[in-house]
Amino acid sequence: MRKIKEFIIEKLILISGLASIFFVILIFLFLLKEGFAVFKIESPLNFLFGRSWYPISEPPQLGILPLILGSLLVTLGAAIISIPIGIGCAVYIAEIAPVKIKEILKAGVELLAAIPSVVLGFVGMVTLVPLVKTIFHLPTGLTALSGSIMLAFMAMPTIVSIAEDALYSVPKNYKEGALALGATHWQTIWRVMLPAASSGILAAVMLGIGRVIGETMAVMMITGNAAVIPQSILVPVRTLTATIAAEMGEAVVGSEHYFALFAIGIVLFVISFAINVTADLFLHKKE
Repeated sequence: MRKIKEFIIEKLILISGLASIFFVILIFLFLLKEGFAVFKIESPLNFLFGRSWYPISEPPQLGILPLILGSLLVTLGAAIISIPIGIGCAVYIAEIAPVKIKEILKAGVELLAAIPSVVLGFVGMVTLVPLVKTIFHLPTGLTALSGSIMLAFMAMPTIVSIAEDALYSVPKNYKEGALALGATHWQTIWRVMLPAASSGILAAVMLGIGRVIGETMAVMMITGNAAVIPQSILVPVRTLTATIAAEMGEAVVGSEHYFALFAIGIVLFVISFAINVTADLFLHKKE
């Protein structure tokens, strides 16, 4: 009876895994079917590297370079902020914090991850945007910097949680051996624990960046939504995800605009897939 139960459970897990792969393939095929139609109107090079996004003009201008650069600028800013802070928090929780404080901090990090992005976007509009406007004396606080700060706040729970697990999974004899050889606690963390957990930490960083790239509501609310090539981090930008969210409801089904939004979805799918594959390769890298 026990073997029958195990067999059934194993097959259910297998079916669930195959179903998830099948659904991802279906989504990608649907994006290809709808998105590739835009290349009958616009060449792939003009679409990816065009400098103007005016999808309802006559004729429509469907260049998504400003959107790609806006996404990359916001993502880069968020990465610069979230990676050092996230890894530092993970090191503190895993190696330094007392047991009681560690439990409180881990629960707090998990709670932060559960806050809906639209709530964080609203909080950013009320608090962060006026602050950025005042500090940098800008005409508006709806800038790439505001988006980067808020997205860094959203990426940190992922980075902290996975990096802390990676540090915790390092064999204890690594740490004990370093301390026995006379290394200080900090030297042990810097020279032994972090290198030993590097694959897991890199995976945490990549997944955190993937979270940033796929975010929609927060960036749509606080980055200004200006589809222009950004000259600095203190100007409004528009991201790929925000473009789809803001315009899909207004696009006429079957129009050039409609197909272009699906083509943007293909670009986002490819970027997210590449990041997740890279993170998986780092996670399973042999030390």
